[in-house]
Amino acid sequence: MLWLKERGIISVANSVLNADELGETVAHLLVAARNDGYTQGYAECSHHVVNALKVDWDTSRSATHGVDTEAALAAAKTQFNTLQLPVMDLVTVALQSEDFVMQLREIFPDRDDDDDALA
Repeated sequence: MLWLKERGIISVANSVLNADELGETVAHLLVAARNDGYTQGYAECSHHVVNALKVDWDTSRSATHGVDTEAALAAAKTQFNTLQLPVMDLVTVALQSEDFVMQLREIFPDRDDDDDALA
């Protein structure tokens, strides 16, 4: 249990935070959020121009014209919220074991133990 407290929890957290799948999903979410924010801002600005100048404003030059950025953002949020990481599947199985600490130690071996074995 001491290993779990001192290294195990940190190992699990690092594995989750450093997972390529998480990084890719977060990057996709950020791009989708930025695009939707740009679209919303452009629409609001266009609305103000139309009201202030009493002219029809051509929005076809917007980089997101005709793109459903709101749906893309919703899909990216869903992808993030339903993301499954392989390391968490391993942890879930290990936690169901009677000797879950040993199972977790096999998944996340200590680098110090590996260095000692090589010496």
